[in-house]
Amino acid sequence: MTTINITREILHRQISDKRASGFQRFHHVTDPFIKRLGLEAELQGHTGCVNCLEWNEKGDLLASGSDDQHAIIWDPFKHKKLTTMHTGHAANIFSVKFLPHSGDRILVTGAADTKVHVHDVTVKETIHMFSDHTNRVKRIATAPMWPNTFWSAAEDGIIRQYDLRENSKHSEVLIDLTEFCGQLVEAKCLAVNPRDNNYLAVGANGPFVRLYDIRMIHNYRKSLNQGTSAAVHSFCDRQKPIPDGAGQYYVAGHLPVKLLDYNSRLRVLVATYVTFSPDGTELLVNMGGEQVYLFDLTFKQSPYTFLLPKKCQSSPGDVPNGKTANSVFNGIHFPSSHICFAENKTQLSSTELPPYLEKIKQQANDAFARQQWTHAIQLYSLGIHKANHNAMLYGNRAAAYMKRKWDGDHYDALRDCIRALTLNPDHLKAHFRLARCLFELKYVAEALECLDDFKGKFPEQAHSSACDSLDKDIRAALYTKSESAEDKKANIRFHSYNRKESIPEDELVLRERSFDYKHRYCGHCNTTTDIKEANFFGSKGQYIVSGSDDGSFFIWEKETTNLVRILQGDESIVNCLQPHPSYCFLATSGIDPVVRLWTPRPETDSENGRVVEDMEGAAQANQRRMNADPLEVMLLNMGYRITGLRGVGPDGSDDEDSSEGQVQCRPS
Repeated sequence: MTTINITREILHRQISDKRASGFQRFHHVTDPFIKRLGLEAELQGHTGCVNCLEWNEKGDLLASGSDDQHAIIWDPFKHKKLTTMHTGHAANIFSVKFLPHSGDRILVTGAADTKVHVHDVTVKETIHMFSDHTNRVKRIATAPMWPNTFWSAAEDGIIRQYDLRENSKHSEVLIDLTEFCGQLVEAKCLAVNPRDNNYLAVGANGPFVRLYDIRMIHNYRKSLNQGTSAAVHSFCDRQKPIPDGAGQYYVAGHLPVKLLDYNSRLRVLVATYVTFSPDGTELLVNMGGEQVYLFDLTFKQSPYTFLLPKKCQSSPGDVPNGKTANSVFNGIHFPSSHICFAENKTQLSSTELPPYLEKIKQQANDAFARQQWTHAIQLYSLGIHKANHNAMLYGNRAAAYMKRKWDGDHYDALRDCIRALTLNPDHLKAHFRLARCLFELKYVAEALECLDDFKGKFPEQAHSSACDSLDKDIRAALYTKSESAEDKKANIRFHSYNRKESIPEDELVLRERSFDYKHRYCGHCNTTTDIKEANFFGSKGQYIVSGSDDGSFFIWEKETTNLVRILQGDESIVNCLQPHPSYCFLATSGIDPVVRLWTPRPETDSENGRVVEDMEGAAQANQRRMNADPLEVMLLNMGYRITGLRGVGPDGSDDEDSSEGQVQCRPS
């Protein structure tokens, strides 16, 4: 019996044996399996880009949708087509979903022709056609709790809700983003929380990701409809689109202030995919033009940059979460409840580590000394995962981030400096690095305040060469800034991506109250297509997977954020990655007209031609690709290899212990 047949038999047995399903679901993805992950099969059948994949609930069927306007239902274990049907769409299919509790009979598709179609795959017929959107439909979402209901997100900025129980061919507008962000906003993706189907996440162009309580919106609309003769399907024309408390925003803290800089470089920030963790407590976002971010929905933290003095804000009294009591911490004004000092500082800020962690820290210091910034960051992250009370590890990792200088690194360094100072307020280097990070993030006045505070606290360092150099840089930037009125306007953080558009006050308040990310995952590139996914892999979401513009897909450990595997998944671009619900089995697709299936290969398999061995080199090349000009990106997509440049750190500080061809999918 061949290896593939053995795999097929095991899968069938695990899916059919309910007694083993519990164990299987909790232990189906492990580190040894990830290290042996390899290509099992290529499913041939489409004639265009495969833009979307979807497993059924049991995991014995896989659906795919393509530029060829066809949907295919596959038997992934026998590697063959079960059903091929033309969906009736007149353009690229971007989303395909099985309707829950339909016996895998009902399939919903959304496409670039602005239409949403509902199909009975058993008879290969389209049974409902919805034409309410006015721009490309990018994602469909379903919810087990509501088997006859589904939602769509489209580039007209509208989130629509459909109920197949109603004898109607219309849909209701649930959320109209144009009421918040103007006519140029485009909804790109959405997802329903698997544990609480009342919560819907929405991604659009711009750095903010939105989380809505569907119940609150429906109850609000019902209360407005009481005593009126309004039509059943009119959610529009209301004075207030959604009630207070029904929406919550999430954003990587450094991105709002980076918008103008990115726009000047023709770089678009857009959420290309959102998804919830299996337990519903985390939200994962693939941010086009940037990195992959994980937001914790239970431990909510305001972005550090939002807590800086709002000297140029129109509403300087507004503070996230409605808190007004402030305290000064190393030159930055934080809400008093934001920084929680350890009760036992001596114990928590202790520099002593167990021998095995001391060894990891020394390895990280050695990598830092060799200017291997990414390797050093990964080792420090591993140490922090095991000992998150150690201020020195945070301070050292901040230094490595500042040397590497990838997108978002200075903000991660700022976060690490704050953590280090929380654990050890006398951490000299963390305090100085904090001032440098503020300067690099263009918070120039705040950087000067922090540096002055540093000089007062550490007078023996006040006239060091590093301190004098930073002081000179800050004052030069302040002088230049004062000469430019346009730069003053740029310091307003929450206004429109397009200065010609005005943003309602309600939207500004929601942005002010955004929550920051928990983890960031780097290495991939997401600039060429706007359908690129990122997903949790494993029953507990132990790993994060994402496609990339270089034709690879990346696998990170969720908690350490360390990159553990890169595999070549497409000749051009990997867009879709859908993990099997109960097995270490991954389906991917992209620009190639094929679906690829990945499983752990036998231990006797010594060769795996799909493995990218130089992970750091691939990640550096992708960072260069993300920051390249349009011509350079075109050359990269045509297959030209351009060597990435290694950045030089902004300051002189040392570590703590040592002195393709044309793409058919429209670009984002």
